Formats: sequence, C-alpha cells, structure tokens
Amino acid sequence: MNKKALLEAALFVSDKPLSVQSLTRITKIPETEIGKMLDEIADDTENEDRGVELIETPVGFEMRIKPEYRDNVAELAPFSDLSEGMMRTLAIVAVRQPVKQSVIVRYQGNKAYGYIASLEEKGLVKTEKSGRTKIIMTTPDFEKYFGKSSVEVKKTLEEKL
Repeated sequence: MNKKALLEAALFVSDKPLSVQSLTRITKIPETEIGKMLDEIADDTENEDRGVELIETPVGFEMRIKPEYRDNVAELAPFSDLSEGMMRTLAIVAVRQPVKQSVIVRYQGNKAYGYIASLEEKGLVKTEKSGRTKIIMTTPDFEKYFGKSSVEVKKTLEEKL
C-alpha cells in the first residue's frame, strides 16, 4: 500500500484537521515519516493544477478545496468542510455576534479554541483582542460561503442551536 496515498486519503475524508499524532494512530505510519509526506503532499497540491490544498491549522492538517474553486463546487457538498463542532461554533457567532470567545468556550468547551482558529483560517470569522479575551464576528466571506444573505444564514443556523 502506498503510504503517502493512504495519508492523503485520511486527510481528504476527515471532517476536521488531524494532528500528526492522530495521523500516526489512524494510518499506522511512523511519526518520523508523516512530516516528510505532509511536505510532499503540500508541494504536490501547491505546485500542480489541483483543486485541493493541504493546509496546517493550529490544531492539525486538513485538505480543503482551493479558494478559487470553492464557489464552483459549493452546491455539491455545502458545509462538508465544516465539522459539527465548527458548525455549532459558527452558529453561535452568527446568532450572537459580536460574541466573546469566553461565551463560545462556555457552550463548546475547550475545543472551541480550535474551532475558532479553523473558522478564522477559512476566513469565515474574524477576531479582535479585547482585554484577556477575543471578540468574534463573521466576515463578508461568511455570507459568500453560504451563498445566502446573512439574515437567511442566521435563521438556518439558529435552528441548529
């Protein structure tokens, strides 16, 4: 079995970023080999005319649709690149914005930090420092991502809370 292909498949099918430790556990590939393979996959997706890219988030690695292709394929799998936890976090932000990070953590637990970082990486939310916490709100890309007005998106997300 091709180890690099297995690693790429694991990243592709996952609905959340995967840490090197998780990838080792899932694929049984030694940690020492995974780093090199991740670099190769990143180079492959960056240098070739590919529709996906490998990105590193604060909580791990993930494959995602390149921004220039996202609008063209969004209707095929809406929200598929957002985990359930990320969707819940995004719903809280959309409904209650601007909202303190501490409020989201109260609802979502400590995983909220990773969800917020991933959503910020995707350009769906922005954060502003406010004392010891952050204030989180949606971005213009949020509305573009969902292909609906913010009022429609907010109504849909309120139902998921």
